[in-house]
Amino acid sequence: MDVPATGVRLPWQDVPEEIRRAVEDRLGAPVARAVTQTGGFSPGAAARLTLADGRRAFVKAVGPEPNPLSADIYRAEARISAALPEDVPAPRLLASFDSGGWVALLFEDVDGRPPAAPWRADELARVLDALDRLAAALTPSPIPAPPAQERLDGQLRGWRLLAEARDAGEDDLAGLDPWAARHLDALADLEEGWPEAIRGESLVHGDIRADNLLLTPGEVVVVDWPWAFTGAPWFDLLQLLPSVRMQGGPPAEEVFTAHPVGRAADPEAVTAVLAALAGYFVRQARQPDPPGLPTLRAFQRAQGRTALEWLRTRTGWA
Repeated sequence: MDVPATGVRLPWQDVPEEIRRAVEDRLGAPVARAVTQTGGFSPGAAARLTLADGRRAFVKAVGPEPNPLSADIYRAEARISAALPEDVPAPRLLASFDSGGWVALLFEDVDGRPPAAPWRADELARVLDALDRLAAALTPSPIPAPPAQERLDGQLRGWRLLAEARDAGEDDLAGLDPWAARHLDALADLEEGWPEAIRGESLVHGDIRADNLLLTPGEVVVVDWPWAFTGAPWFDLLQLLPSVRMQGGPPAEEVFTAHPVGRAADPEAVTAVLAALAGYFVRQARQPDPPGLPTLRAFQRAQGRTALEWLRTRTGWA
């Protein structure tokens, strides 16, 4: 199933005038043209800008409504992006600012495009090779970043929360995958091991998907770094593969074990983290839509299905 990672973007012209003027002041020229970019789930504006003097830039801007968490996510992205070494294939941050509850980030414009959907074998190979190089370059982490347990502890407990809700009579598990329902207690136990399993010294992007990748003639550029943390070097590969499978790619286990960063990983650690990731997707898909993010749950539901497919392969549970 090909479910695009596409949210509802705010058109550039609907950003408050004072924010648009502040962007132009920092770029040093008026905006002559703005083209909204549709990938990703943020309810803010995301646009490629052409300036009156011919230069180009990329802008992201979000306010306190409709999703009050988005501004802090942008602030985190500004901190990480400003600190990334120049040899990391990521857009350079030109400027960022807060004003009246709005946060804006200005990046160099990357003349690239996301991978095709469904995935093409040659483009997937490019991305996987880039992730191998990225893992090597970011081990140990070249910048301060929170450890995985601090960044993810509130998220990777989906199976345990579902089991607790079942036991409290708050969730009858209607619609839950039958295999997952049958093994819920075992999945909750397996999930508990993820903090130790993911421990590591690599800088991890933490949200690799097709919509966070841009292919240029000579590089794979990784964008959107607000969730970066330190952890196991194989996490980005593991986290990517359910969405690859969902968008027409090959089985995740086949891809993971074929690449050096996957082959080098402790198999039990991988299974524990995959269980936690699958539990996150499955439980999140059962929650109401977050404010301003009406397409997110469908995407998480589809990722949950492919993550479960992979988890069944790794556990061998009937």
